[in-house]
Amino acid sequence: MRVSQLIAPQRSEIIELPDPVPGPGEILVEVKACGVCASELHPWHDGTWGLPTRFGHEPAGVVRAVGSGVRKVAPGDRVTGFFAPALSDLALAEEWQVEQIPAGVPFEQALGEPLACLVNALRRSRIEVGDRVALIGLGFMGLGLLSLIRLRGPREIIAIDPRPEARERALSLGADRALAPGEVPDDLLLTTFSDWDGPNGCDVVVEGSGTQAGLTLAGRMVRAHGVLSGMGWHQGGPRSVDAEMWGWKAIDVVNAHMRRQADKVESLRIGLDLIAAGRFSLAPLVSHTFGLEHIDQAFQHMIEKPHGFVKAVIVPSA
Repeated sequence: MRVSQLIAPQRSEIIELPDPVPGPGEILVEVKACGVCASELHPWHDGTWGLPTRFGHEPAGVVRAVGSGVRKVAPGDRVTGFFAPALSDLALAEEWQVEQIPAGVPFEQALGEPLACLVNALRRSRIEVGDRVALIGLGFMGLGLLSLIRLRGPREIIAIDPRPEARERALSLGADRALAPGEVPDDLLLTTFSDWDGPNGCDVVVEGSGTQAGLTLAGRMVRAHGVLSGMGWHQGGPRSVDAEMWGWKAIDVVNAHMRRQADKVESLRIGLDLIAAGRFSLAPLVSHTFGLEHIDQAFQHMIEKPHGFVKAVIVPSA
């Protein structure tokens, strides 16, 4: 089988390895699609995870073979899940790590890990009917969460990003307002003690940019006794917060990430069911596909964000 691995900062190579044989409780998956995640961007760019490094934790594919004791799936089943590394023709998974893809759901939409993360972020962010919700950062995860937030019946969704194209896309996906960070009006901010009982601010603010600027703005936008949900993946060092303001506002700060296996599996099942029912779709967000030999180009697109770019997916057979 072919496997992609990083051999120097920003430089990958394809190597040939023997096809794996699944052991007890293992599943061999032929990878049909694998998303390229922003959490892998820094280690790809700088080689900080060591060399060589093999990436890819957003796979979907077809079961090629199963080891002894596997009952959940059989050869020929379409699956997605939480196994890695998967920037390759074949990947091994443990039985708990896979879920079957419903009929009619394309591989490029059944990207298990980000789909589960989006559903989990929605569930943890405590968005209620009639809330005013701000979403800071309109990349793949931010735009995906925007579509899910609509299912909760908010009063208003305010989408914030410095890129005009991202704001336009947010409006097309159902945002009520789309603003650049510097355009946020005073009625969406709560920054002084005298406004404690005023109407300013948002009931829920989701920080999805993973940047210091986004986190600072989120702290200013959340209302008193509101919720600040951290969905963005904050890489590149520590972050600073205005703890005095956060404490004065008595806000709830939510970590929208997940680690428990049961939460991952449940959120993935919900996401797949929503896609199968036509209530949610990743199709508007998967903008680019690349073959296995063009992984570095996919990462470079994530940095440069050419026109139309939202999410890159690797299709090994392409």
